Amino acid sequence: MKPLESTIGRMPLSLPVAAPVKAPVATHCPYCALQCGMNVAAGADAGTGTVAITPRQDIPANAGGLCQKGWTAGELLTGGARLTTPLLHGEPVGWDEALDFVADRIRALQAEHGPDGVAVFGGGGLTNEKAYLLGKFARVALRTSQIDYNGRFCMSSAAAASNRAFGMDRGLPFPITDLAAADAVLLAGGNMAETMPPFVRHLTAMRDRGGRLIVIDPRLTATARLADLHLQPTPGTDLALALGLLHLVVAEGRVDEDYVAARTNGFAAVATSVAAWWPERVERITGVPVAQMRLAVEILADASRAAILTGRGAEQHAKGTDTVTAFINLALALGLPGRPGSGYGCVTGQGNGQGGREHGQKADQLPGYRKIDDPAARAHVARVWGIDPDEIPGPGRSAYELLDALGTAGGPRALLLFGSNPVVSAPRSGHVTERLKGLDLLVVSDLVMSETAALADVVLPTTQWAEEEGTMTNLEGRVLLRRRAVAAPEGVRSDLEVLRGLAVRLAGPDADGSRGAAGFPTDPREVFEELRRASAGGTADYAGITYERIAAETGVFWPCPAEDHPGTPRPFLDGFATPDGRARFVPVEHRPPGEDVDADYPLYLTTGRVLAHYQSGAQTRRIAALNAVVSETFVEIHPDLAERLEVSPGQRLRVVSRRGETEGAARVNPAIRADTVFMPFHWIGANVLTNPELDPVSRMPEFKVCAVRVERVG
Repeated sequence: MKPLESTIGRMPLSLPVAAPVKAPVATHCPYCALQCGMNVAAGADAGTGTVAITPRQDIPANAGGLCQKGWTAGELLTGGARLTTPLLHGEPVGWDEALDFVADRIRALQAEHGPDGVAVFGGGGLTNEKAYLLGKFARVALRTSQIDYNGRFCMSSAAAASNRAFGMDRGLPFPITDLAAADAVLLAGGNMAETMPPFVRHLTAMRDRGGRLIVIDPRLTATARLADLHLQPTPGTDLALALGLLHLVVAEGRVDEDYVAARTNGFAAVATSVAAWWPERVERITGVPVAQMRLAVEILADASRAAILTGRGAEQHAKGTDTVTAFINLALALGLPGRPGSGYGCVTGQGNGQGGREHGQKADQLPGYRKIDDPAARAHVARVWGIDPDEIPGPGRSAYELLDALGTAGGPRALLLFGSNPVVSAPRSGHVTERLKGLDLLVVSDLVMSETAALADVVLPTTQWAEEEGTMTNLEGRVLLRRRAVAAPEGVRSDLEVLRGLAVRLAGPDADGSRGAAGFPTDPREVFEELRRASAGGTADYAGITYERIAAETGVFWPCPAEDHPGTPRPFLDGFATPDGRARFVPVEHRPPGEDVDADYPLYLTTGRVLAHYQSGAQTRRIAALNAVVSETFVEIHPDLAERLEVSPGQRLRVVSRRGETEGAARVNPAIRADTVFMPFHWIGANVLTNPELDPVSRMPEFKVCAVRVERVG
């Protein structure tokens, strides 16, 4: 493997948009899970290479609004950061040479190390068609069990908690517009004012009607500033806080007894378990005053319609599944899930974080949100794929475990990576970078030279959002159509074409149709038709969804088992997706974070996003207008800590954890707890420090809390 610096500055530049579109094309934003509707049009003068973006009014999630990331999304279509030529060991080559090299190396490595010697890592920004075909490619063309994706780092804890409580994981099991009609919303660990600003309009509409917003966050974020009540716990104590709130609901007689009796199981065990979490004990652990806890319960219990939402702040912990479960237990005790205008929901983050986990990118899942170890699921999908069920590999390693095993004895020797940048986004990222460097083959399919692509043996330049067609599933479970609005630069191919090219080469001339060209179409519509069949009868059933329906109805909610089915915007109204139709209370207990503060590392580090950037920043850091807002990482500290360190705003700070160290400019802000520092994760730095300890159920790493010390540089 070559060093990171070897290809920086030598990458091919992009060409201007080649074929301007005369009229605006209705499509969707390339970033978060709101999937805001936008119109995209090339400049009026042919060949200008400019792209105009305006918001759509017909998509309820944004209804005419966009954030600064959406407004500037066209710059990456025409800017100079695009890859346009395959790279082999840093040198431009033709597509045939690049794909031949990859296929030959895969064959050689699998001959030596077995099918699992080659792994696949996907992304939550891939379309449904790409996610589906990537999962099929891993299991049919490569016959490997080693596939997972970066969505494991995003919403997997909420998914696991929702599955065990409701029998189904759908981010918001109700339309986002229901929030505007609520009387109260509790948001645990989310900062939508910066991560997905158009979301805030629904919360604002609720508050304009007299509704009240409660935000749980260790920082006074832009979202927390909008709240009627801000609960500011010590990082890593959200679970204790949720248990304390439920204790008060039970102790004060605020349980919806009729709902609990009619629609749930297991309440008695949970009521017993929370008896020990009296409010004074919870205050000592969390730092949240008892009076604030009582007020939060009063607001929720007195509301005719209320919703409880969780975000990454509650979920990205080694106990994230139990933390979300505790908030679901609170929602069930109040009688919220499945009640019109009320409920529990997870605010999914990545653009296709919902669809990406439904159709086969996760190590333990098959299309339609089927479990890979379920014989009936394997038989159904095998029929669609034209193979024997026994040929489908079993469950593989989860995302961090997969990255940690790369290049080790018994681990994969090669990695094919699509739409992810783990050098920046993985926990303990310095260690992950060394694992990537130790591979015999690293292939990255991307549209820009990300930090991970810069390490690759082979880089394959691919199309991006407005240059291709496909479907996305937003945080509501609404399947949307992303349309092609501009032509891709010459020399760029879609991920579907990459998968087809590799599958044909790996299958050989005597392969049957399921493994060669016939099994890997490049037309997104053809892939979606197969996805419909593969998902039919599954939890995430897309069988009744077509491109034509999506266009006519501005999105269709799954499950939708037939073309004459209306879709399911509120799946829990008549029952839950459990065998008996009843939701399940699950007792959980608080435990400290995997790594607590001590004399050597006396501060908590928590991480998150800033308004101008998205995920690992591979796209947004290449947009001048966004870089002008925030161009480098920073370390946010409380004034008391700044005084102890004798540091002023803008001075350099070094942050050190047990895994590494990084630097950033000081930002002094009284809105953060005095025992906590904050760093954004859009640059290499924050995740050098974070703890990879995993949730035992979801396999989510503990991104949101670790122990650090902070030192003044120089």
